[in-house]
Amino acid sequence: MPKMVLTSEYVSLNGVDLSEYTRKAELSIEVEEKDVTTYASAGWKEAIGGLKSGELGVEFLQDFAATRIDSIMWPLLGSVVPFEVRPTSAAVGTSNPKYTGSVLIKEWKPIEGGVGDEATSSASFPTSGPVLRATA
Repeated sequence: MPKMVLTSEYVSLNGVDLSEYTRKAELSIEVEEKDVTTYASAGWKEAIGGLKSGELGVEFLQDFAATRIDSIMWPLLGSVVPFEVRPTSAAVGTSNPKYTGSVLIKEWKPIEGGVGDEATSSASFPTSGPVLRATA
């Protein structure tokens, strides 16, 4: 049985590789459940899929230096930008698919954490439009 440990996940926003700042990334995709139960359903609930949506959740290690993560993310607030995530930073292939699309940068937490914590910034960005999966 194949197993995998995430050690070099690739994360890009707006064409900028942010992997060096990223300590966690989660891409979730879902489909609305639409109830289409009728009297002909013989007492069983029936469902079909509706609209699709997704969310890219990330946790960054913060860096306020010029040209670093805070100065990259701050101007994107309120914008829809392209994203790409892959299980590893290796070339795209059947065992390393890439997921691409666009996300709305709806939030940015420049300062997050408590006394003695590493400086981090976590955020969730909703997808805008389709999310595609490619192996080439």
